[in-house]
Amino acid sequence: MTDATPDATPDGPLVRHAHDRGVTVLTLDSPHNRNALSRRLVGELHAALAAAAGSAGTRAVLLTHTGTTFCAGADLTEATEATEATEATEATEATDATDGAGTAAAGPLGLARLLRTIIELPKPVVAKVTGHVRAGGLGLLGACDVSVAGPGATFAFTEARLGLAPAVISMPLLPRMDPRAAARYYLTGERFDAAEAARTGLVTLAADDPDAALAPVLAGLRKGSPQGLAESKALVTAEVLRTFDRDTAALAETSARLFASEEAREGMTAFLQRREPSWAR
Repeated sequence: MTDATPDATPDGPLVRHAHDRGVTVLTLDSPHNRNALSRRLVGELHAALAAAAGSAGTRAVLLTHTGTTFCAGADLTEATEATEATEATEATEATDATDGAGTAAAGPLGLARLLRTIIELPKPVVAKVTGHVRAGGLGLLGACDVSVAGPGATFAFTEARLGLAPAVISMPLLPRMDPRAAARYYLTGERFDAAEAARTGLVTLAADDPDAALAPVLAGLRKGSPQGLAESKALVTAEVLRTFDRDTAALAETSARLFASEEAREGMTAFLQRREPSWAR
């Protein structure tokens, strides 16, 4: 779920807010760990999304980032510090994630709650990606309604190389991605570019100028009525939400089990130590 390594933690907010003519702009601003999904960032993003949902002046949310990485997935330092007992507790509570409410938790259940929050938000969520996206960060893209990737964007499912699997993020991704492409990239961990991401259905479109490509999208959303946007979004997200209803408990349990395994500990430790894991050939 990750490709991030830690550095000094900043004192300021990790999710910055702005407003532009009916669009709430949320910027992931945690470059010290490549915008990894730490407990703190996930909590701030939940709060920001809740505020946008309740804002009468917001027609849509634009999710973007600072630095060269949109999101590197889970925070490996937090993951390696998590105990088996904590992960087991999260897995047994996984059915709570089906309501999309409550404070964000760490780990697979917290990620499931965050993704469902984006999908259930009554405002369209648009992503602008100009940097790298890895593992759990791909789940954020899958949860967004529209996404635009620039020429500097790269993508990779790195989980299998760490002894993990893209379990929770499969819920928003597999209903939208080409099955053959998902099989290839889930298994190999290969990097691919924005054009390939658009071809496979991971993002809506690739563009040399993401801002220019987003202009007609945001213009259209600004013209939508709150009711019209909410009900239209509900139509196109219904199947994905049925997947969450059906699979959240099992996939959160799978993810927790994998994170607690000796093989995953070796994979994550090897990554943090910048060495090959024991199984690499």
